[in-house]
Amino acid sequence: MAAEKKKLWGGRFSEDIDPLMEKFNESLSFDRRMAQEDIRGSMGYARALAKTGIITDDERDALIEGLGKVAEEWAADAFEVKDGDEDIHTANERRLGEVIGTVAGKLHTGRSRNDQVATDTRMWLRAQLVVLRGYLRELIAVACDRAEREVDVVMPGFTHLQSAQTVRWSHWLLSHAAAWQRDDMRLADLAPRVNTLPLGSGALAGNPFGVDRQALASDLGFERVCPNSMDAVSDRDYVAETMFWASTTMIHLSRWSEDLIIYSSGQFGMVKLSDAYSTGSSLMPQKKNPDALELLRGKAGRLLGTLTGFMAVMKGTPTTYNKDFQEAWEGLFDTVDTMSDCLQIATGCLATLKIDPEAMEKGLSADMLATDLAEYLVRKGVPFRETHHISGAAVKLAEDRGCALSDLTVDDLKPLCDAFEDDVVGVWSYEKSAESRDTEGGSSRRSVLEQVAKLRKYLEDTESEMNVA
Repeated sequence: MAAEKKKLWGGRFSEDIDPLMEKFNESLSFDRRMAQEDIRGSMGYARALAKTGIITDDERDALIEGLGKVAEEWAADAFEVKDGDEDIHTANERRLGEVIGTVAGKLHTGRSRNDQVATDTRMWLRAQLVVLRGYLRELIAVACDRAEREVDVVMPGFTHLQSAQTVRWSHWLLSHAAAWQRDDMRLADLAPRVNTLPLGSGALAGNPFGVDRQALASDLGFERVCPNSMDAVSDRDYVAETMFWASTTMIHLSRWSEDLIIYSSGQFGMVKLSDAYSTGSSLMPQKKNPDALELLRGKAGRLLGTLTGFMAVMKGTPTTYNKDFQEAWEGLFDTVDTMSDCLQIATGCLATLKIDPEAMEKGLSADMLATDLAEYLVRKGVPFRETHHISGAAVKLAEDRGCALSDLTVDDLKPLCDAFEDDVVGVWSYEKSAESRDTEGGSSRRSVLEQVAKLRKYLEDTESEMNVA
């Protein structure tokens, strides 16, 4: 059999592989994106082998030089894939042999594709997570800037999608930024578990040549080593956690998108999306559709499905490595690609949308001040449970009369409770309603600006975490 036709595992097989099985088994079509990580990991492994004395320094240098040439070919899009290159590891080792000869065969000493693929994906993913975190933090920063700039705009707040209480536009915006901050925290928490080295675990039982895994981890920029070789080649928690993080973040983006889709509708008209993130109708000339937001909402469902599918793949696999695990990579790559697009699109939408303060104010109605009316009586010494019923009775009275709650006079209200006085007219102010919620995290101007300041400080304090090996 020609050299380029040899499989890394082919020694005990005498029959040619079924062509359909070849296609069914291959992963180079999608794992080629890890070409550089595979080469960097191999360079580190060559250095580790030389330290044990199992290969000479000259052989190490030849391996590293040859791998460098293969890396250059990938970087220049000049790497030629050949039949039999079933995955990125096979392809790189085959090409290395063509470049430097038989010494290339020493690179795989004590190494398995089981620990190799786990190493490659962790190296690839740790860098990608830093990029994604940067996009997420940019979204938070844009939210902070808008919240500070538009802090004086009040709008209706909703529960059950029913008008509830007066809030600030900035308060609503920061409610989503608070969720995005948790997403950023989760990503920071995930990073060390991704950045854990499996290499040196072999197929499952460990390395027989005394490879110093701690030194290898340091060389390749890992924070620690996987503590058990069987778990090291079996562990795909880092994939599941990445998918879970992405799914949770996309749920947050989906809910944010849903709000803006509603607020931008003709019935609300409170926000207007930029043309850059909208499309029209092929039939109705008047339409301006929030496609970017709808796609964010839709892609959240797809990533949830990816996570569920991956968990189903993993649940029945025995210890240690199983080929089922190959099904992780396409889902992982798609998850990272989708998150990259979604975070940037969300930031673009938020940075460019326009708000209509007048439409927001028109969305406010006096019945939204019913709670403020109850709180007015609380300040007069009436127990809240009583004031709640009294305020409800006032709402019913206004409905029966066909007038706004704020149109009721003190004489109308006195029969409901003798604690009402002339100063009750001060309740009918939406700005005052928002300002009355002046506790930490509330809707007052001071509180909202405090939330902005805290978020910015968080971004500043955690900026150093953005460095990657």
